[in-house]
Amino acid sequence: MVWDQPRALYHVRGPHPLDNPDNSTDDSSMNCLAKFLAARLRSFGFALAGLGYAIRQEGNARVHLLATVLVVAAGLGLGVSRLEWAALAAAIGLVWVAELLNTALEILCDYVEPEKAEPIRRAKDVAAAGVLVAALAAAGIGALVFWPYLAG
Repeated sequence: MVWDQPRALYHVRGPHPLDNPDNSTDDSSMNCLAKFLAARLRSFGFALAGLGYAIRQEGNARVHLLATVLVVAAGLGLGVSRLEWAALAAAIGLVWVAELLNTALEILCDYVEPEKAEPIRRAKDVAAAGVLVAALAAAGIGALVFWPYLAG
């Protein structure tokens, strides 16, 4: 890792990683690691809270959740290969990323401009189109994976 910025930008408190060249661990470096890990765990908590919010509040997120469960069940039931699982996982992930970004954009747009405004409507439409494209691509991948099992 290149540390080309002043150290103050990286660490508000605690030693800089390059200040301990012999890699010995003392209480302050362990404390720094504990704080780092605690911050990462908090980040996961925020992400899970966002996912939970989207599933509770957005009907389309619940549709994607049902589709995810059905695809996983079909994959398990039909015994798809590892490569096919990779394709299905990528497709599922693509749809979820698009849906969650769309939800975040809608929330932000509604907060910034509560009144109906043409640029906000267009931004929301474009974001929704992104979800549609992701869902259509995922459906195509699903068809390519499952068709041989269902037709054969």
